[in-house]
Amino acid sequence: MKVSLTVNGRIREVDVEPRKTLLDTLREDLALVGSHTGCEHGVCGACTILLDGAPVRSCLMFATQADGYEITTIEGLAPAPGELSVLQDAFCETHGMQCGYCTSGMILAAHSLLEQTSEPTREDIVDAISGNICRCTGYGQIVEAIELAAERLRKANSPRSIETSQIADKVNSVAAQGGRR
Repeated sequence: MKVSLTVNGRIREVDVEPRKTLLDTLREDLALVGSHTGCEHGVCGACTILLDGAPVRSCLMFATQADGYEITTIEGLAPAPGELSVLQDAFCETHGMQCGYCTSGMILAAHSLLEQTSEPTREDIVDAISGNICRCTGYGQIVEAIELAAERLRKANSPRSIETSQIADKVNSVAAQGGRR
């Protein structure tokens, strides 16, 4: 069966068996291996992807069911190849990962939360990641990473920061023109 999947902003045509999971399609057919196979029962969260912005267990969904939806995997969060999103960087800085198996699911769940609210409470964060199991960190550093990312995103999106960025753009533009207006 041929399906058209929009993955990380790109339309991908894939020929799949009707019973093939979205997780297996992402990993095997599209070489997007950031989502991991864990429990295969939707309990651990290692296979989490975003479906129209909402965290979904890709092991519980058939690829054919994803037709028409916007799918975001961990590979789709980076602003450019070789770069990290603010959230990914915060996970690195706070050691919010150990073995890394749960990390993509945790980051995608956190990304969804931060898209909904710029000032999540600790309770909001714990609730957002509660469907994801981590056996290494004890969750403390994960929560810290999400708090740090939220703080950085608030600062980056503050009116003063946006104004400063616009001024810097104008200065760079003038400099690129050799100081002429």
